[in-house]
Amino acid sequence: MTDAVVNGLREEISRADEALVAAVNKRLELARQIFEHKEANGIPIVDPGREDAMIARHVRDNPGPLSDEGVADLVRYVLALTKEELGRG
Repeated sequence: MTDAVVNGLREEISRADEALVAAVNKRLELARQIFEHKEANGIPIVDPGREDAMIARHVRDNPGPLSDEGVADLVRYVLALTKEELGRG
């Protein structure tokens, strides 16, 4: 059975997924540049408090419907993924 509404919404979800992957790839590239710059200039790689500040900012600015806990989980996951991916390079 084909439903035009479902098909249309699935297409929108696919576009949102593509934008999400593109955004994560962009973030990884920027994080790699920061890592390389810090490493080359003797700047500490870890910035204590930065992750907590990022989470707090995203929770504060979240318009929903994602819950505050969901935002915090998402940011933590993206940060962990970034560290993991940069470690693979």
